[in-house]
Amino acid sequence: MTNLIESRLAELGLSLPDAPAPAANYVPYVQSGALIFISGQISAGPEGLICGKLGADLDLEAGVAAARACGLALIAQLRAACGGDLTRVVRIVKLTGFVNCAPDFTDQPKVVNGCSDLMVAVFGEAGRHARAAVGAPSLPLGVAVEIEGIFEIA
Repeated sequence: MTNLIESRLAELGLSLPDAPAPAANYVPYVQSGALIFISGQISAGPEGLICGKLGADLDLEAGVAAARACGLALIAQLRAACGGDLTRVVRIVKLTGFVNCAPDFTDQPKVVNGCSDLMVAVFGEAGRHARAAVGAPSLPLGVAVEIEGIFEIA
């Protein structure tokens, strides 16, 4: 599956970043039994942090791209948690997305779809998950999106 996952990422024109280091006093992930709990991954790309407020500074398309960047960081952390072996991934269990947005912005689910769609594209049926998409008045470092996840591994 690792080669399949890497092939799927390549087909999508994407590559995984290095697993980001924590920015404060926490660990990037915790394993409890067969579950991996990955700390919130903030929107960042090759050019740095993806900052801004949806409905004010950023449009929906930019928000979707920011959520996809969070998804890539989640997969990178998952790869680290699995010792580099993504064949151990059984299922994406749940994602919780936080969207930095203006008070009247109501498309948080569409933004977080950037991550959800990526999980399904990369992991197939195992990528289908439970989810929450929440609006926030601000996020750490002014980023546009932060997403955390729960994953099942073998």
